[in-house]
Amino acid sequence: QVQLVESGGGLVQAGGSLRLSCVASGLTFSNYNMGWFRQTPGKEREIVAAIKWSGSTTTYGDSVKGRFTISRDNVKNTVYLRMNSLKPEDTAVYYCAADRSFSVVVPTNPREYDYWGQGTQVTVSS
Repeated sequence: QVQLVESGGGLVQAGGSLRLSCVASGLTFSNYNMGWFRQTPGKEREIVAAIKWSGSTTTYGDSVKGRFTISRDNVKNTVYLRMNSLKPEDTAVYYCAADRSFSVVVPTNPREYDYWGQGTQVTVSS
């Protein structure tokens, strides 16, 4: 079965950096668009970043543009999220997701994603 396993979350001070990883198994990784989303209690899941199956196109949520970078390694079946200049408002559970649509446009709506990881907590202290 498909599994997405995130790692790399933790506690960091404001201004610091973290790198999240998501290892996929049970699917042909290079056929899937991949996304990172985040969620805080009482709020809807929001897009952080997404990357096309080929790696040729990326998109970012407005609040993280210029600070976060998404990348992927189709040999290692892994998608990464490099997070720099972290702010307390970045505190959330971060989820990795896979979209099998082979779409031209990288989807940003969580409802378009087919598989999800269990999430990893990121906490940024002020």
